[in-house]
Amino acid sequence: MNIPALVFLAASMAMSLPVAAQVPAAANPIRIGLVFPLTGGSGDMGNSARIGAEVAVTEINQVGGYLGRPLQLVIRDDKATPDVGLQAAQDLVLKEKVTATIGYCNSGVAMKALDVYQQNKHILMVTCATGTAITAKYPTAESYIFRTSARDDLQSKFLVDEIVRRGLSKVALLVDTSGYGDLGLQDLEAALAGVKLKPRAVLRFKVGAQTLDEELKQLKASGADALIGWTVGPEEGVISASRANVGWKVPQFGPWGLSHSSAFTVSNGKVEGALMVQTVLPNVFLERNSSFLRNYAKISKESPIGSMMSAAQTYDAVHLLLRAMFDSKNDLSAAGLKRALENPSNAYRGVVTTYERAFSPADHDAISMNMLWLGTWRNQERGYAHKEDERRATIIRRKDAVASP
Repeated sequence: MNIPALVFLAASMAMSLPVAAQVPAAANPIRIGLVFPLTGGSGDMGNSARIGAEVAVTEINQVGGYLGRPLQLVIRDDKATPDVGLQAAQDLVLKEKVTATIGYCNSGVAMKALDVYQQNKHILMVTCATGTAITAKYPTAESYIFRTSARDDLQSKFLVDEIVRRGLSKVALLVDTSGYGDLGLQDLEAALAGVKLKPRAVLRFKVGAQTLDEELKQLKASGADALIGWTVGPEEGVISASRANVGWKVPQFGPWGLSHSSAFTVSNGKVEGALMVQTVLPNVFLERNSSFLRNYAKISKESPIGSMMSAAQTYDAVHLLLRAMFDSKNDLSAAGLKRALENPSNAYRGVVTTYERAFSPADHDAISMNMLWLGTWRNQERGYAHKEDERRATIIRRKDAVASP
C-alpha cells in the first residue's frame, strides 16, 4: 500500500503542535535503537542528535505513530569510544532486537560497529558521522548502512573549492590523530590533488590537546595563506584560540565540527569568522526549519544549540524511516525496510531539504555536494558565510541524482 495522504498531512501538521511527552506505549510499540555520544567531548552533537530524534518521535506519536503503534527510542551512550559503540550495537541488535538503529557521531566509533549491523542484516541510519568509508565499506547493493550526514570527501572538496575560489593556494592542514582525522586527511589530500595543489604543511595532534600554540606557530612560519583544521568540536575551539594567540590572521576553514557549540565555548568566542561546511543553518524564512527549532527549544534551552546539523539530520532520518515503514507494506524486516528506503514512493519535506529520493539501490548517502552551504560564526551564532546564499536559501537544494559515491 502507498502511504496514506492523510498520514503525511498529519505528520506535517504535527510540527506546529507542542512537543509533549511521548504517547504511552500501547501494545507492541516499534522500538528504534539510538546510539550517540551523550557524555564526553562529543556530547554536544550526540545530545543534539538525541533531541532531534525525540522531537520527531513525539510528533509522530501525537498523530498515531505507525498504524497505531507508537515509536519508542531505546537509547545508548557510546561515550565516543569505539569499544563502547561496538557493545551498544551488539546490545541493540542482538539483545534488544530493535527494528532499526539510528546513530553514531564519531567515524571511528561507527566503523568499529558496522559489522554488527551488516552481518545481522539490520538497518543502521548514520546521522552524524561523516567518514567517507562508512557507506563505502560494503557494496551498496548489499549494504544495510544508510546515512543522512555529508561524507567527508564531499566536505573536503567543498572546502578546497572555496579556498581556490578565494585565490588562495598555500594550504596548511592541522589534523587530529583519531580515526576521523586519519580518514579526513586522506580526503583533504585527495581534494587538494584534484586541483593540483599540495599542502604547504601538515601537522597532527592528539584529541584532548589543551593548546596548539606551538603547532600554529609552525604553520604560520610555513607561509600558508589558509588553514584547514580537521577535528571534532572542542579541538576546533582549541585551534581557533591558538590561532588568535599567535596572531595568525589567515582564514580558518573546517568541516562541520567547527560549527558545534563546544568549538565556540572552548575558544571563548574566538571561532568568530571561521568558515565551515553545513547542510543546514538557522533560517526564520524556512517554515520547516523555524518550527523544528521552536520544538527543539521546548526540550532543550541551550544557546547556541549543541549541533543543529546533528539534530536536523537525525530528525529527518526518523521521518525517512517512518516513510519506509509505510512503503514496506508492513514488512518491517531489515530486507523490507532496505527495499523501501531505496525505493520511496513519495518525497519527504524535511528540515535539511526536501528528499525526493534520499537513497537508491546504488546510493545510500542522502546528501550530495550541491546541498552544502558555507557557514560561519557571526555574533555568537551560525550563519551563512555568503550573503547571496542567505538570500537564496528559500530555494530548496535537492539531491543531485547524478552525484553518487
